[in-house]
Amino acid sequence: MKENNQQSAFGHPGIEPRWTRSAKDGVGTAYAASSRVWYSLSSGILNEIYYPTIDRPQIRDLQFLISDGKTFVHEEKRHLRSEIESLAPHALGFRVTNTDPEDRYRIVKEVIGDPHQDGVLIHTKIEGDEGFLSQLKLYVLLAPHLEVGGWNNNGFAREVAGQKVLAAHKGRTWLALGATAPLLKSSCGYVGRSDGWTDLMDNLQMDWQFPFAADGNIALTGQLDLSMGYEFTLGLAFGDSFHSATTTLQQSLDVPFDRQRERFIEQWDRASKRIVPLESAGGDGGRLYHTSRSLLLAHEDIRSASPSIGQGKIGGKDGIFKSQLPREY
Repeated sequence: MKENNQQSAFGHPGIEPRWTRSAKDGVGTAYAASSRVWYSLSSGILNEIYYPTIDRPQIRDLQFLISDGKTFVHEEKRHLRSEIESLAPHALGFRVTNTDPEDRYRIVKEVIGDPHQDGVLIHTKIEGDEGFLSQLKLYVLLAPHLEVGGWNNNGFAREVAGQKVLAAHKGRTWLALGATAPLLKSSCGYVGRSDGWTDLMDNLQMDWQFPFAADGNIALTGQLDLSMGYEFTLGLAFGDSFHSATTTLQQSLDVPFDRQRERFIEQWDRASKRIVPLESAGGDGGRLYHTSRSLLLAHEDIRSASPSIGQGKIGGKDGIFKSQLPREY
């Protein structure tokens, strides 16, 4: 057994950082100039999230790890069956359902951009037999690649207004991760050496709790408290300081997710009021048409940004956008 360590994480600087897979199942953002965040999805999880312009990815990926603490650890992107669908005809928000290969549980996530601020919200619900769910432990794992790179990232586990949050920064770019469910444990580690994934894969337990990991390829890990229920909202916010990122995070999570989702969809519906009625020209009731038009709107020049998604193509299941991104930036 490894013992909790309240010092800096070991294993500096971590293994060589890599970007995630290039094939995407969805691309989204909020339709508001006040929200400068874009996100992409593949294999049932969020990966490159862009801020403050569409050509600057700030994370590698964000996913859940699931364990019973005794017999298995599941990674969403590797072990679960994934299905994705749009939340609404015009909105670039998604419902992702990731299912245990033995059908014992499933994780249903609704992913939207904060309709007013620089953040992403992931409403999460775990479904299954209560007897089985009561044995589960759920962890969130985030790999920052701030300022378009995996090296030289700095991670911190902090407490803000009585709640644990995970934060990272490089230069003047900060991110903060938290949830409406409390974090029971939190840790910052070097990827492949002392990060949460390495910790859990060793003995199915989160034994390390490092308060910081500096100047390396890092990952942030938190165990979510499921004792009050299996439904919560996870938030990831950005800013130019620790204070601005954590303030945005708190403000985003303070608003009920249903209200945030309603506003998110309303913004996209308003932007599509004058859409030409061409639904009958396609065989899918206009699904691909609506998604394609919204995708073009998402690439508008909001803050002197230019699309970096390159040679993309519209298509695939449910008309979700699929693209090919370069593996390195």
